[in-house]
Amino acid sequence: MPCAIGNLLARSVRLMISTLVLFFASAAIIYLSCEFFVNGIEWCGRHMKLGATAVGTVLAAFGTALPESAVTFTAVAFGTTPEQKDIGVGSAMGGPLVLATIAYAVVGFALWLNRRKLARGDTLVRVDRKALANDQLAFLVIFVFKVGLGLVAFAIKPWLGILFLASYGLYVWREITSADTAPEEEELEPLKIRPGNASMGWAALQSIIALCVIGAASHIFVSQLEHIGVLFGISPHIVALLLSPVATELPEIMNALIWIKQGKERLALANISGAMMIQATIPSALGLFYTPWLFDTPLFASGVVTAFSVAITWFMFRKGEVDSRNLMAIALLYVAFAAYVGWYFFH
Repeated sequence: MPCAIGNLLARSVRLMISTLVLFFASAAIIYLSCEFFVNGIEWCGRHMKLGATAVGTVLAAFGTALPESAVTFTAVAFGTTPEQKDIGVGSAMGGPLVLATIAYAVVGFALWLNRRKLARGDTLVRVDRKALANDQLAFLVIFVFKVGLGLVAFAIKPWLGILFLASYGLYVWREITSADTAPEEEELEPLKIRPGNASMGWAALQSIIALCVIGAASHIFVSQLEHIGVLFGISPHIVALLLSPVATELPEIMNALIWIKQGKERLALANISGAMMIQATIPSALGLFYTPWLFDTPLFASGVVTAFSVAITWFMFRKGEVDSRNLMAIALLYVAFAAYVGWYFFH
């Protein structure tokens, strides 16, 4: 009997070690792949004659949003149980929550941490505040409508998914036609896989390969996160609502960190803003097409926290100067939501 217990304990330890190794290794691979993706997508934008902000809001955001959009589509379209479809709906709500809280806080923290390296005499965010305020307002209008649909049931609701797809198409058109470029964003590092030949073909190839690696590593990262939840006895509901969305939005957060290190916070914030718009429209359309799109209390609460966070960032950008320390404070809203979810499932 003691021998059996010892073998079981040794097996559990090996499982925990392998899970943690895969967890941190996949996170490192995601970061390194994002460096290749960011480098390649900037060169693609240069060849397509897009403004730098459009590179962040459209090209980079769409690319890194593909993995989680695929997760949502697979769950809602091919899920055979209500639980599997709920995963897709939860992803459609959890992604915007993470982007609106943690991602902005990470940008603020990275700016504050790199202020000396970037030779900044203050901690202010140097961006087109008016454009970002407009993006926040557009997201907020669409997102509130999205949450409102989750509270009611009526016959034609699935058809409203078309409105969300049309909204994203309009957003892309506006970004491409109005985007601009700052002087510091004109300076691009040599293409990593072909430093002497940054042609469109090589830049696209590097971006696609990096994106495939990001998708595979993100899948491993999410699965290991779920295993960690099981190992430490964390409720599956908490993993789905709090931890998995952080994992699926990790590429956007990594992109932001890389651009901040290069002194390109406009691109970092544009990437987050573009990813938020995708999360507000495409997964919502898929959810409306394939599920009843009805929210329980935690999902509605996540919508309220997301909307409140976006309203705060809209007010900050609209008001004027934005201090990176204020962006860091937005993470407290995610902490508050996490506390609520813990209370909801364990009280």
